[in-house]
Amino acid sequence: MSNENKTIHDFELNLICDFFSTMKRQGPGSPEVTLKALSFIDNLTDKSLIADLGCGTGGQTMVLAEHAPGKITGLDFLPGFVDIFNRNARQAALQDRVKGIVGSMDNLPFQEGELDLIWSEGAIYNIGFERGLNEWRKYLKPGGYIAVSESSWFTDERPAEINDYWMDAYPEIDTIPNQVAKVHGAGYLPVATFVLPENCWTEHYFIPKRAAQEVFLSKYAGNKIAEEFSALQADEEELYGKYKRFYGYTFFIAKRVD
Repeated sequence: MSNENKTIHDFELNLICDFFSTMKRQGPGSPEVTLKALSFIDNLTDKSLIADLGCGTGGQTMVLAEHAPGKITGLDFLPGFVDIFNRNARQAALQDRVKGIVGSMDNLPFQEGELDLIWSEGAIYNIGFERGLNEWRKYLKPGGYIAVSESSWFTDERPAEINDYWMDAYPEIDTIPNQVAKVHGAGYLPVATFVLPENCWTEHYFIPKRAAQEVFLSKYAGNKIAEEFSALQADEEELYGKYKRFYGYTFFIAKRVD
């Protein structure tokens, strides 16, 4: 039975990887937003060590590498994404400074106090916002930075449909003031907080995702699991169109204080 389960599990991960692998980004964001977040970080040199956790295929990592000094390790638990990440690094002639590795957010392969910057766009939810902030802190040097984007409520009240959707998908979603308090509570000085503009969802995520969906559905025609997975992706876009004034992504930039 366990072997059978493992096969299904692996197949689903392959589906996820297949669907998103043709996209530059696997979640809302944009090069402009990556650079805006980077503009609040002031301690980087050629000797700096940076980790991009949940890096996906590295769309944001390559932007980071082109505008920040230091060495960057991209970490993702999907080997397919890491293969594409390393190919993208080679194509951008960044392979000397940028390397993707397969790994898990809850067991990072870094030394305590080793990193100057931890980056994570739209991926900290995999471990949980508060848990990630608390567990990752020890890997930062004193004065090192963390920069993460995370889903946020923009209002205290919202319609039941979108509230229920998020409670099911990610119950830890919270309002921005509560999230800033969690950053502070985890031992960081909040440096900057800003909401991602709408084009991070539409132009940089949903439009490329529609193209990816077409390729995916033709490849997996008649595969029920693939069709269900694809339908979930379409639901996400429809709900955002209806309820975007109630939620979105927020970038949090903070500094480890000791």
